[in-house]
Amino acid sequence: MDQIKKIIGAGAEKVSLNTAAVKNPNLITEAADSFGSQCVVLAIDAKKTNSSWNVYIKGGREDTGIDVIEWAKKGVELGAGEILLTSMDKDGTKSGFDSELTSAVSKAVSVPVIASGGAGKLEDFKEILTTGTAEAALAASLFHFGKIKIKDLKSYLKENEIEVRI
Repeated sequence: MDQIKKIIGAGAEKVSLNTAAVKNPNLITEAADSFGSQCVVLAIDAKKTNSSWNVYIKGGREDTGIDVIEWAKKGVELGAGEILLTSMDKDGTKSGFDSELTSAVSKAVSVPVIASGGAGKLEDFKEILTTGTAEAALAASLFHFGKIKIKDLKSYLKENEIEVRI
């Protein structure tokens, strides 16, 4: 909680909790009670295991054995106001977001889900924001290395009738 207080106190609007929340789920509630659910983002690193997805911690290196859908639901019950969902299977592949995973989590919770992992082209964003039912999509290397310009993505989404700030 001390780190969260410092981060919010320094001007951040939100904090993202992953490993710390898995190890101490009450941290989600404490943060939401202190700063509001809108400030608490539950980050979930997910990997497919047979017929479901498991939660991974420590940067995707340690399998917790926890079911992603159940953890997302519990996180929201505890006070998380958003879910940042990273598909560890898709991350870095540029093969598209994991629409199946994102849609399953989006349908299970009542808060916005931000999709992460796998973006490779403009169409991937349209797919995850429609079929994948994500409220937002996160990408990094595409923008850092100039493969896609943010203004081009925003124009593309707007042309495809997806609400975006220009």
